[in-house]
Formats: sequence, structure tokens, C-alpha cells
Amino acid sequence: MARVVAAIAADPMAQHRLEDLAALAHFSPFHFHRLYRSLIGETVVDTVRRVRLAHAATLLAETRRSVTDIGLEAGYDSPQAFARAFRQYAGLSPREFQKKIHVIADKERAVGEQPASAGPQAQPVELGAMRVQALRHHGPLGTIPHTHRHLHQLVGPRPFRRWLGIAHGDPEAGDDFSYFAAAELTDAPLVSADIELIDVPAGCYASHALTGPYTQINATISALYSLWLPYSGYEPDDRPLLEVYRNSPRDTAPEQLHTDLLIPIRPIDTSAD
Repeated sequence: MARVVAAIAADPMAQHRLEDLAALAHFSPFHFHRLYRSLIGETVVDTVRRVRLAHAATLLAETRRSVTDIGLEAGYDSPQAFARAFRQYAGLSPREFQKKIHVIADKERAVGEQPASAGPQAQPVELGAMRVQALRHHGPLGTIPHTHRHLHQLVGPRPFRRWLGIAHGDPEAGDDFSYFAAAELTDAPLVSADIELIDVPAGCYASHALTGPYTQINATISALYSLWLPYSGYEPDDRPLLEVYRNSPRDTAPEQLHTDLLIPIRPIDTSAD
């Protein structure tokens, strides 16, 4: 199934016939669809639609192309159909999303001329050490929700204190980047052989409370690094970045999702100055 998801993510605009995907997973088409839905948590059609919308979100964020052109490339016959689907995916219309992301990017480019208050703000907080059960993500960033969904299936009804994402490195740095979906369970043994135990060390973090769809996370983190951190009196520390999810997209609208973004920091050592 991981090979199927990777194939869809690698070429989201391909036709992706059910027979071809079933062959890739080494299942008969008769059983494949039911197995895919039970293991991945959504249908193949849902996956293709979401990966295409993730591709559209990347184009909206990284280019100045028109919303209509991007919607057509994502496979939508009309701007209205694209707008409806994208709002369900991101909690914003394509035009609103593009404007918001480009405003952040413009502020980043002008960071030398901007005051510290120009971008998103953060507060230093101390976080205690914790041990989490983590599932490593494989594949492009657009398929991270699959990893979280898989972890939810493994955890099942077991109670947990925190649900989070753990990021090592920069997603733009290629092989140096890794990501885990993780849960801090309450005194539970390993829920699966696929799970890794990770000890998150205690330390100081720059905490920003993001309200809105998860599609805004990467742009907000980038803005915190470029707009808040240089004026803060802190520098990045060598610990993973954390995303702590306060509610769930399973029962919450995208625009009402709450995520604490936690960048590891330490005070700048001025003793050498």
C-alpha cells in the first residue's frame, strides 16, 4: 500500500487506474479497493484528489500563476469546482490561500527592512522530556496525513497525552530531513513492530499557536525562522521541531484546527562579544 501511495504522489495527474494500482500492491482488483480503504483510511479516489490538491497548494504558494490555470492543472473543469474542493481541503479559497502565503513570503524577502512584529509571533516556553511512540514517514510531504492516519489505526482506543509531529532537519534539504507521526501514550507497551520509541529531550522552545489548516504549517514555520527568530535573542538548538495537535481534522473544520508549532531554541551566547 505504501508503494501505491508513493506512485500516486509521484505523478498525481496520471490516470491511476484501479487495475494498475492493484497490481502494484500485488492484490487482485476485486479485493484491492476494500483493503486500501481499510488500511489507509480513505478510498483511492480520495487519495488522488487530496494529493492533487496538495500539488495545487504548492503551485499556489510557489508561483504567481492564475488560480484558474492551477485548477485546470489539478484536474478541475471549472474555477468554481476547484474553489469548492480546495476550500474543503485547506479551509480557504485558492485565492485567499495564495494571498496569505505570498504575504508571508514577501515579508520574508523584506526581512532586513521589517520590524520584528511584522511576522508571526512566538513565546519561549519550557517543555519537559517525554517518550513517544513514533511512526516514521516515508514519501513526499503531501502524504504525511497517511502516516498520521496509520498511527491512529495502530493506537486505536488507547488514551494518549499528546499527538504530535516530530521533524528533524529542513524539508528543503532532501536526505537530511525526517518526519515522524507520534503519540505520547499513557503507560502503553509498543503498539506495533513498526513503531519506534523516541525520547524527546526537555528544553526551551519558541511556541506559536497556529489556527487554521495544516497546509499553513510549513509557511508559518519558515516565517518564524526568518521574521521572529533574528530579533528574539535566541538561536536554533539541535533538537527536533515539534507540531502538537490540539484537535483533530476527523471532527474539526480546517479553519478551526489548532496546532502548537514548537521550534527548539537556546539563548544566544554573547559572552564572546
